[in-house]
Amino acid sequence: VQLVESGGGLVQAGGSLRLSCAASGFTFGEYTIAWFRQAPGKEREGLSCIDENGGSMHYGDSVKGRSTNARVSSSNTVYLLMQHFQHDDTAVYYCASTYSPGMPCLLSSSFYTSWGQGTQVTVSS
Repeated sequence: VQLVESGGGLVQAGGSLRLSCAASGFTFGEYTIAWFRQAPGKEREGLSCIDENGGSMHYGDSVKGRSTNARVSSSNTVYLLMQHFQHDDTAVYYCASTYSPGMPCLLSSSFYTSWGQGTQVTVSS
């Protein structure tokens, strides 16, 4: 199982980013994918998840209303579009996967078995 995040970088406050999670090494259509982030000195925080067929999606309170998940089976990629970035959104963003067909997705990190290396997002003034 391999997950590779991309799309992070420097973003101005109020701006938007689209983060990508490219998956390989497993049957993409059988796995739930989630996004987490971790800022220095803080615990890992669940942002969003999408189940294996896109029928179940959940968003954490900190990003609800300004984030959208999408999964594209043809490219084995899950995207997270986030808008209205603020300074406290600065963190390393991770995607994670777990085999859980038929189950609703969860935002608990313990639910996920594989993780990417993360992509840094820094919000500037």
